[in-house]
Amino acid sequence: MKFIDEAKIYVKAGDGGNGAATFRREKYIPMGGPNGGDGGRGGSIYLIADCNINTLVDYRYTRKFIGKRGENGGGADQYGAGGDDIVLRMPVGTVVTDSVTGDILADLDVNEKKVIIAKGGKGGLGNIHFKSSTNRAPRQHTQGQQGEELELTLELRVLADVGLLGLPNAGKSTLIRSVSAARPKVADYPFTTLHPNLGVVRVGAEKSFVMADVPGLIEGAADGAGLGIRFLKHLQRTRILLHLVDIAPIDPDSDPVRDAKAIVGELVKHDPELANKPRWLVLNKLDLIPEEDREKAVKDFLKAYKKATKYDGPYFPVSAINGEGTKPLIYAIQEALDQMVRPEVDADDQEIADVDASERSATEQNGADQIDD
Repeated sequence: MKFIDEAKIYVKAGDGGNGAATFRREKYIPMGGPNGGDGGRGGSIYLIADCNINTLVDYRYTRKFIGKRGENGGGADQYGAGGDDIVLRMPVGTVVTDSVTGDILADLDVNEKKVIIAKGGKGGLGNIHFKSSTNRAPRQHTQGQQGEELELTLELRVLADVGLLGLPNAGKSTLIRSVSAARPKVADYPFTTLHPNLGVVRVGAEKSFVMADVPGLIEGAADGAGLGIRFLKHLQRTRILLHLVDIAPIDPDSDPVRDAKAIVGELVKHDPELANKPRWLVLNKLDLIPEEDREKAVKDFLKAYKKATKYDGPYFPVSAINGEGTKPLIYAIQEALDQMVRPEVDADDQEIADVDASERSATEQNGADQIDD
């Protein structure tokens, strides 16, 4: 199925039915009084988050959703039937925005979350509501209200704990294949991922986190070059960014320090809030460096990168293709995630998580080495 993460749709809730102005007319009851019923309400439009859907492709081709109108009221106190509601199921993580005002109307960030996006119009009142001691034969009745109508922009932002960031061919897809069951395309020739991939990383019997791989960034991405900047929205919900760097580029003109600095610059230019997320260095393709030269290559890179960017976070030398160095990385990630407070987690749950994290063995913690001066 084609991955679609943006769509625009038009929704129109049903109008309410009109109230009736009728009078009771029966044998031997010449002046029975008013008996006009109310109109039915119009059908509303609801959005529901569904974890079984992972793309907005259904809304790329079907773009208009119009609710059913309520029936008019009738005589003999007959109330009109309400219009049927419309329920639109969307992927978890979909953000719904008013296309005209730009206001965010709904964030479907939890499975089965239900939101009314367009409310059906109320039915009109029949003349039975207007009778009184001084108005025994009212002819007043009201029309049904119009249903709400909106033009909506749908934007899917995948839910992941960890996001992979870097140039094309830095090894992001290879890393997510190495540590999870995700199987994005990889090959021995240069190409870039075209859509996000998600993988569940199992750290233990009861511990796991979700990792997201998005198309690589290139220099000038914030100004529209390449694909990556379009997909950075999928990293906005992550809690940790892994900045993958090809420490052994095939192109002799490539400078890993310059390339890594350029990626950070594009991130800051595009979204400073995203750039402020915890960002860890992952120095990939260690297998392409002779074993006796690896330590020096890592130290030389870190020294130059720290001087250029003032970076002082953790770093992890890895070889994603054969899994070397990936276990310390995923253990350190899980340790950090356990200590972070999710917005929906209450204090008691966080206290339990903190106790559990403190009991992790020392072998699971050695990989988050800090850069030496």
